[in-house]
Amino acid sequence: MEQNIVSQTGYAPVNGLNLYYEIHGDGYPLILLHGGLGVNSMFGEVLPLLAQSNQVIAVELQGHGHTADSDRPLRFELMGDDIAALVHHLGLEKVNIMGYSLGAGVALRTAIQHPELVNKLVLVSIAFKRDGNYPEVLDSMMQVNGALAEYMKPSPVYQEYVRIAPHPENFAHLLDKVGDLLCQEYDWTDEVAGLTMPTMLVYGDADSTPPTHAAEFFGLLGGGQRDGGLDGSGMTRSRLAILPGKTHYTICDDLALGTAVLPFLKSETEG
Repeated sequence: MEQNIVSQTGYAPVNGLNLYYEIHGDGYPLILLHGGLGVNSMFGEVLPLLAQSNQVIAVELQGHGHTADSDRPLRFELMGDDIAALVHHLGLEKVNIMGYSLGAGVALRTAIQHPELVNKLVLVSIAFKRDGNYPEVLDSMMQVNGALAEYMKPSPVYQEYVRIAPHPENFAHLLDKVGDLLCQEYDWTDEVAGLTMPTMLVYGDADSTPPTHAAEFFGLLGGGQRDGGLDGSGMTRSRLAILPGKTHYTICDDLALGTAVLPFLKSETEG
């Protein structure tokens, strides 16, 4: 693995936030979005792998990492608007966007709300409707709140947060806001079916959503409707990958993720 070089960091004033971002590598711009309670470093060696052939713009979302919180709630729709505003702030016309978990929800809302800005979309470990998650996952989502802060202090998630957050004392408040977001009902079926940009879905075979949900998601994008054919003429421009032996908690920093998505990102620059 080549050394990961951060060529630029900055704060973009968008929608009442100072949204932190860092730029790695050169190439077609790829906005990379972390999961809930995470920061850019949660992608591990996947980020520098992607940066070998992409200009990776790794963003820390509202209340996460270097980005201070505001008084608004955490909502996928609002954070999707943040990413669109960042694209404009950076003077970019179109970008590829890749998100994991909560970040995948933000990436998807960006594509739905601002399709003119999105060339290709990569969604890792996400349900297109809330009840697409396993029942036990939904139960655990209901338990996320500030009361967990004390128990999480030994965890890498907490340690990384307090290392870089502008207000490390706000971790419990972030847990409350993430918990509130996770309790919001949503069903983006119709909006997903209306997407036109090439989209890649990536899941672990032991993810928080069953493989049947991944297949249903792929079907909404036009995939899996017919045999691809000897010449590939039956394929759509969207892709589905199920990574073996991966869970929701091990997929985002595994090099298998980067290896899976790179061919999709490299194929035909324009979606």
